Amino acid sequence: MGGRSVTIEVPEYLYDRLRRRAEEARLSIEAELVQTLASTVPPDDRLEPDLEDVLASLALLDDEALWHLARKRFPRGSAKRLQSLHFKLQREGLTEEERLIEATLVDEYERAMLIRAQAAVQLKQRGHDVASLAARA
Repeated sequence: MGGRSVTIEVPEYLYDRLRRRAEEARLSIEAELVQTLASTVPPDDRLEPDLEDVLASLALLDDEALWHLARKRFPRGSAKRLQSLHFKLQREGLTEEERLIEATLVDEYERAMLIRAQAAVQLKQRGHDVASLAARA
């Protein structure tokens, strides 16, 4: 995972709280700090450029290809792995490696659902009844 380094001075009481949280979650202090920042800084609404390109290209697909994408499921193995990581997170926490895997799987799931939803929008705009897709969600 690429990133930028920032050096800050943290009050002792805050450092101790971060260290304890990191130990409980079996993370490094750096990973705990990044996770804390990520959970407090609101996300922006921009999509990654490659995802914007994929979504824009859906308008060029024929109906058959759009139906295929709209019905496409998140891979069963990935869904099971993500579910097991969520359960483990609730029970005992995740290791740093497991947190990275979980974040990657969540990103993949969100990307797949966004493509699926946009394919359904394209079909609806072309006059198709997409109500059957709601039952598959």
